This record gives sequence, structure tokens and C-alpha cells, in this order.
Amino acid sequence: MKIDIINGPNLNLLGKREPEKYGSLSFDEYLIKLKALYPEMIFEYFQSNIEGEIINEIHRKGFSSDGIILNAGGYTHTSVAIADAIASVKAPVVEVHITNIYAREEFRQTSLIARNCSGSISGFGLDSYRLAVEAFIEKNRKTRK
Repeated sequence: MKIDIINGPNLNLLGKREPEKYGSLSFDEYLIKLKALYPEMIFEYFQSNIEGEIINEIHRKGFSSDGIILNAGGYTHTSVAIADAIASVKAPVVEVHITNIYAREEFRQTSLIARNCSGSISGFGLDSYRLAVEAFIEKNRKTRK
């Protein structure tokens, strides 16, 4: 199974940025652990601070991937264009957030992308990504039956 992980703005600073909220691991360090947990999976990773690049990556991966894990960062709350990109592709998308967006500022409690995603996972730290992988595995298992 091939899973694409797409991270949005400021997630390149994981491990440095507000470690009390986001933890002390960089995403590259976490990805090594995720790959070790799921050696049978093919993971491809992309990060950008630029909205259009995220949209282009969703378009590139959205017709060949078995699933996309998307942490759109701050664009979650502002980007109709990313929501439209998700709706335009065949691959299921799971929205992921490291922090619990519903326990944060009011503006962060609205997700413009959620309605076009298969599901949303937030508040479990970097483990939110592992939970998304588990959701894809379970969905794949059910569709095979």
C-alpha cells in the first residue's frame, strides 16, 4: 500500500517550533520510526509552506496513491483551494493535526478541508499520523472482504 504524507506550513520546524505543543522530534525523525513500524508500506513525504505547491502535490499524488495523510497546518482554516483539490482527486484523504484543534483558538476550530476528507484525527501528537495509517489499513482490509 502506498501512502503519501503531505505537510503544510511551518511543519518543517517540528522539533524546534513550540516543543511543548508539537514535541521535540523533527518530522524526518518521526518518519523513520513510522517506516520501521510499517515496513510493508510505501511512504512518500512532501512538505511545503506554499499553498499552491500543496495543491499541486495533491493533484500529483491523488490519482496514484492508496491514501493521502494531509496536515494542512494553518491552511486548514483558510484554504478553499486545498479543499477543492481534495474533492478533485480519487485517493482518500485523512486530515491530521498534531494538536487538538478544538482545544485551541476559535479560528483554529473550523476546518475548511474536513468535509472533503475521509476522516480527521487531531490531538495525539505525531502519533496522529500512525493512527491515520491504521485507518487506511483497516479500510483496505474491509474493502478486500
